[in-house]
Amino acid sequence: MVKHMRKLDKAIIWPIYFDCNKTRKDGRRVPKAMAVQSPKILEIKEAADKLSLQNEVNLEAHFPKMPWAKTGMLLVEKNEAKEKIIQKLAKQLMKIKSQQPQLPTKR
Repeated sequence: MVKHMRKLDKAIIWPIYFDCNKTRKDGRRVPKAMAVQSPKILEIKEAADKLSLQNEVNLEAHFPKMPWAKTGMLLVEKNEAKEKIIQKLAKQLMKIKSQQPQLPTKR
């Protein structure tokens, strides 16, 4: 049986928080130096898994400021301040992104 987390015990994490192409006004929550190129929800889930954070993915969710884009969201067990969780996820996400093969950019 899966124990569902109560809403109070969860932090909602959106991919836009970590997107280096977005401004703070758009919704980025980490410094540009910690942001990554087009973060995917499953990469953020992988980061949460590596940090041993209990999490649930909702692939159908869209960021309130961008109702047309189904980015998905991650519900993460909240055992500390949301900003701390975001910082940890950002660091882990940078590691994950740096291990991926880089696709050649089109000219």
